[in-house]
Amino acid sequence: MDDALVRVGRALRVVLLVVLALLFLIPFYLLVRNGLSGERDITSPEWTFFPGELRWGNVRELFEDPSVPFARSLLNSALIAVATTLGTLLLASLAGYGLARIPYRHANKVLYGILGTLLVPAAVTFVPSFVLVSTLGWISTLRGLIVPTLFSAFACFVFRQYFLGFPRELEDAAQVDGLGYWRTYWLVVVPNARPVFAAVGTIVFLGAWNSFLWPLVIGQDRNAWTVQVALSSFTTSQVIRLHELFVAAVVSVLPLLLVFLCFQRWIVAGAERSGID
Repeated sequence: MDDALVRVGRALRVVLLVVLALLFLIPFYLLVRNGLSGERDITSPEWTFFPGELRWGNVRELFEDPSVPFARSLLNSALIAVATTLGTLLLASLAGYGLARIPYRHANKVLYGILGTLLVPAAVTFVPSFVLVSTLGWISTLRGLIVPTLFSAFACFVFRQYFLGFPRELEDAAQVDGLGYWRTYWLVVVPNARPVFAAVGTIVFLGAWNSFLWPLVIGQDRNAWTVQVALSSFTTSQVIRLHELFVAAVVSVLPLLLVFLCFQRWIVAGAERSGID
């Protein structure tokens, strides 16, 4: 009887997971289905699982569209996301390690000041940041899109909490070997903290890739557009190109899926160790 109940429970869990997986995949199905359809199939009141003719030429049309430099936008988003992620991981981890391990009587005050920036709405700092970037002449440049977003108070706090629980024995052994804080950080702490780096890095990468308002304001030249700005150009008050919008959305999602698939093991481990919810 108990074995039967266990089997029934497992079967119900499997069914539940399958249903949830299918619900999760519905948006991706809609993107692919509409991306390979024509305008009439997308707006038709008669729904079909897939159109009678899959228009693979939509992909070529997307990259050959002279009004939207989508390939350039993909490259810009990739450069911005990678640079922002690497810069944020470096700065936030150094700050978190310093606050957690280097003795300093004002360390808590510095931490409270960093956390206080999380209470300031982004809208409050948006205009001053734009004025500063404009004064430096960084409009429509990668510097203007990357540098103001490099430091993350959230990432700094996560690293600090993680390093507080980092085994001191490893650091003590490094100090016995004559390593200072800097070399201990690079040679001991970083190699053993890959899960939290992967978890925080993925969050930062997703945020940088999906950012819209700042790139829209700073990237005023078409060559400085990011993927999100390019996507918005397919639906304007003058033009609506749904098939290009959907196929562009599919292409823009692929890098995020690749990042998740490559780092999913470390992401889960990092989330468990750092307490990221």
